[in-house]
Amino acid sequence: MTEPLSSSGLPKAELHVHIEGAAPPELVRELAERNGVDVSGIFAEDGSYDWADFTQFLAAYDSASRVFRSPQDYARLAETYLRSIAQEGAIYAELTVSPDHAAASGLSYADYVGGLAEGIGRARAATGIEARMIAVGVRHFGARAVEQVATQVVSHPHPLVTGFGLAGDETEGHPANFARAFRMAAEAGLGLTAHAGETAGAESVMAALDFLQVSRIGHGVRAIEDTVVVERLVRDGIVLEVCPGSNLALGIYGALRFHPVNLLRRAGCRITLNSDDPPFFGTTLAREYESCARTFGWSREQSLDITRTAVAAAFCDEDTRGRLLRVVAEADAKASDPA
Repeated sequence: MTEPLSSSGLPKAELHVHIEGAAPPELVRELAERNGVDVSGIFAEDGSYDWADFTQFLAAYDSASRVFRSPQDYARLAETYLRSIAQEGAIYAELTVSPDHAAASGLSYADYVGGLAEGIGRARAATGIEARMIAVGVRHFGARAVEQVATQVVSHPHPLVTGFGLAGDETEGHPANFARAFRMAAEAGLGLTAHAGETAGAESVMAALDFLQVSRIGHGVRAIEDTVVVERLVRDGIVLEVCPGSNLALGIYGALRFHPVNLLRRAGCRITLNSDDPPFFGTTLAREYESCARTFGWSREQSLDITRTAVAAAFCDEDTRGRLLRVVAEADAKASDPA
């Protein structure tokens, strides 16, 4: 996916990007030097992140995350990422935030979220982009750890933390183990999402739906392996946070033409496009839109439908949603005007 981008005029929205995984290598190197953090071994000669398999990816990710040591560091990260995608036409993004990663760097939940919120505010003032946060627990840390994250989020509400989710190794822990944490989040009015159907099969998607009562699934693409699961997604209007570039980089699919995103879309599933951990996977949000449109022959209107789906499913207030949908409608009308 190295072709020149040509979709900068298309409004885009992103629901699935891990904020630490969105850190540009140059920012990580700068903060590593400033904060005295050893990041040797995680960069290739060309300056990009260097990893060869999923284990090495996780190690590089964790090493890069450790350079963020203060609320100011996180403000810089959020502002940098949001400004970058705003330049590509993004009007909205939801940042997946990990209180466990912040704690590993010695930051409290309040300081972590406060720093990110400052960066979100600066990016909004500079570009107009809207953003919210989804706090996630890490399933391979166990049910108690995920419940602790839910407790932090519920006990320290923040207007920009509007969602709760589950990330981590999909093979660790049945979704039923995390049902209590999700009930806590739901009772607090948070939107719910969970990673499933990426490294684990279609059964992981069904289990997340059954036990976590989510309205969205992070990834979810392996639902295509079971028609019953696909029918459930369509029937219940579940939104899939699809990350094609991530799936290719991690070897889940060998080429984009074999990726099931278009099959799922044609089956009636509600699809969004997302970048996941963009600099680690050599992608951007615009490249996700561009490559899928080119590979699957999507029209501009079909690509706009992807954005509309994301905005409709966003964990934001209705006033913000309406404003974003008007931006999409105006862009559509402008493109359709022969004058």
